[in-house]
Amino acid sequence: MSVEAPYGTWTSPVDARLAAGHAGAPEFIGTVGDEVWWTEPRPDEGGRRTLVRRRADGTTASALPAPWNVRSRVIEYGGTPWAGVPGSEGRGGNGSRDGGGGGPLVVFTDFADQRLHRFEPDSAAGPRPLTPLSPAGGGLRWADPVIVPERDEVWCVLEEFTGDAPTDVRRLLAAVPLDGSAADDRTAVRELGDDGHRFVTGPRISPDGRRVAWIAWDHPRMPWEATALKLADLAEDGTFTAVRTVLGGTAPDTAGGGEPGSQGAPGEWRSQGARGESVVQVEWAPDGSLLAVTDRTGWWNLHRVDPATGRVEELCPRREEFGGALWRIGLRWFAVLPDGRAAVLHGRGGMGLSLLDPGTGEPTAVAGPWTEWSPTLAVRGGRVFGAAASARRSHEVVEVCADTGRTRVVGSPHRDAVDPAHLPEPVVRTFTGPGGREVHAQLYPPRNPGFTAPPGELPPYVVWAHGGPTDRAPVVLDLEIAYFTGRGIGVVEVNYGGSTGYGREYRERLRENWGVVDVEDCAAVARALADDGTADPARLAIRGGSAGGWTVMASLTGPSTAGLYACGTARYPVLDLHGWANGGTHDFESRYLDSLVGPLPGAADRYHDRSPANRADRLVRPFLLLQGLDDAICPPAQCEHLLEAVAGRGVPHAYLSFAGEGHGFRRAETLQAALEAELGLYAQVMGFTAPGVPPLDLTV
Repeated sequence: MSVEAPYGTWTSPVDARLAAGHAGAPEFIGTVGDEVWWTEPRPDEGGRRTLVRRRADGTTASALPAPWNVRSRVIEYGGTPWAGVPGSEGRGGNGSRDGGGGGPLVVFTDFADQRLHRFEPDSAAGPRPLTPLSPAGGGLRWADPVIVPERDEVWCVLEEFTGDAPTDVRRLLAAVPLDGSAADDRTAVRELGDDGHRFVTGPRISPDGRRVAWIAWDHPRMPWEATALKLADLAEDGTFTAVRTVLGGTAPDTAGGGEPGSQGAPGEWRSQGARGESVVQVEWAPDGSLLAVTDRTGWWNLHRVDPATGRVEELCPRREEFGGALWRIGLRWFAVLPDGRAAVLHGRGGMGLSLLDPGTGEPTAVAGPWTEWSPTLAVRGGRVFGAAASARRSHEVVEVCADTGRTRVVGSPHRDAVDPAHLPEPVVRTFTGPGGREVHAQLYPPRNPGFTAPPGELPPYVVWAHGGPTDRAPVVLDLEIAYFTGRGIGVVEVNYGGSTGYGREYRERLRENWGVVDVEDCAAVARALADDGTADPARLAIRGGSAGGWTVMASLTGPSTAGLYACGTARYPVLDLHGWANGGTHDFESRYLDSLVGPLPGAADRYHDRSPANRADRLVRPFLLLQGLDDAICPPAQCEHLLEAVAGRGVPHAYLSFAGEGHGFRRAETLQAALEAELGLYAQVMGFTAPGVPPLDLTV
């Protein structure tokens, strides 16, 4: 029997500690012979990511003890941090097992020093470094490795800082010897090509070992705007020759171009007009052709590319996405099976898994309880591995038999942390924004089997703005959402214009309109919920992290949303566009504002006028800022600038900073403190008592 109590005062078994302990998901799945390996979060161990090994007999264990943290910092967001080969393939530089043990050989990047390490888990020796430290700037960093046993090397992306500024950096493909000779000698690292492009992904070597493919792009384009699919021949000495562009490009096509993908001179720009073409993944098919995900049709679809002629063929024409934003190097939305079929992620909004026959172009959906698959697919023989979740299941490692379609969970199995009756039931909705445009969102109404609200009371709602902003909020089990809904506070995640998952036209709505379209779309959803009687119009709040934090503070200071929200919570936000664009962030996003707001100096007025730090006089609603002190993407200076501007103005606010945290909180104690502070803000502002939550000290 349920108890009648006001929204916000309900008690729930999903407390902040429980939610914090279940943060994160398995990712970067790969196979090592018949074994499956992946990285997995450990919030209670300082937020590190461990490397998990599933042996052929089904036993699973963490392969590395604390404090090893398998995570790359390339482009700050990182990328695939490990690779492995079976014991018979991993050999030292002298042609014999270097370290003994006879088991697999794994290389990985450790977060603390960013060095590549060699690790043979079945030997007595622990990990040992393969790459040196560097005193310049952020040092040497590595991502998306591929072990090349016949050359006793690991090939990967090298990010090398040449000075102290965030933009004093070069990136290229490099070969690191497996014998450890480069551990203290940078000159022993072999550069596979020049640094002619600002950004590159890891190499993909052809089945015959004669060619290599990768993706490259340059400032000011982001990888979801324009990239180039590069191809090179491999010489006998392991060097790249005859480097050319076979798809896409990284500079505007001022000539207006011919047929997209038409053959031209090596390195020539090919694009869908001046708009650009975004290629986000490339792999080799068994027949020696290339498979690539490109958005030349307006949707990220899978295409076959003839490496000899440049001929491009779309394999499954659909108004769906078969790829996404390349925020981390080495994401995999598809994987190629030995028989030529491809395991593909695709959909509008959520991404399911299918097996695609390139000959017929027909995808066959993989059955199961999962509705969202992460871009971390791997293949071994006729088996496909991925990380999948749903609104009722956390991310787990799933194996799919390509021949029978049978599925089974092989790692990170979901276990109900609470009775599922305490979890929210999402409702996917499409709202109407300004000008009649569609706005996609998912609604999580309050839900708790032990409580009901008094008759006539409407619940408070929090609008969640995702980060990116070129990204998407998936419909998956998130105990942070359950933390609020179980207490009688609704949540709505808004995939505002600019989000991925709905085609290029939808995500380009944000072009030069960041701080406008995102703010308007979130407001349209909030107002609709108030108008249709779903939410209490006097108790609406907004929260977000990173770019979502920008949307929060832009909403609290924007004239079109004045008075809409009772308060806001911003995690590690962007607040000062001029500061961010002038050395105040990392290299990867240092030119992102060219497309989001406009190029400088022409758009200088927009940079000033839209920055919440310059609109502090409009702040009248309470707010909470949460900031990691080690954040290189949105440094603490952004928050400090705003706090100086509001000091003494009588606006209730709180600022919590966390030592040892970067961009995105990972430690259990930080996640717990942040959630409790956020709920404390809503309780004070919206006029209810949240049981078990300490009061939040607000400064005025």
